[in-house]
Amino acid sequence: MALNKAYNQYKENSIYTAAPEELTLMLYNGLVKFIMLARTGIDESDLEKANNNIIRAQDIILHFQATLDMRYEVSQNLDMIYDFMYRHLLEANMKKDKAMLDDVLGLVKEIRDTWQQAMKLAKHTQSKPQQIAR
Repeated sequence: MALNKAYNQYKENSIYTAAPEELTLMLYNGLVKFIMLARTGIDESDLEKANNNIIRAQDIILHFQATLDMRYEVSQNLDMIYDFMYRHLLEANMKKDKAMLDDVLGLVKEIRDTWQQAMKLAKHTQSKPQQIAR
């Protein structure tokens, strides 16, 4: 019991101290987790588990959509992808369709992996000393 409490405290602290780009990565990882749990719920014929995890996944997608800066073309493209994923999850939930969940899962993993690479590139670029033009 104490170990579980310590772990939860650690998770909470890591969220409060994370940089915005790290929080975004955590949300993508959460999205993957909830879709995988929904798949498991369907496999186990646990419709409540499937439903609850799909709803949690949809909530993350809605958060991503709400925080997009629409001044950028990439944000407009992401908005369309998020809209597709949200609607696909909605239908997957109604039909309890694992194939539809897999469609969304593939997209999420691709976006997450791209985000992770962008974070690494940004960190690498920031850590390089700046050349002074003479």
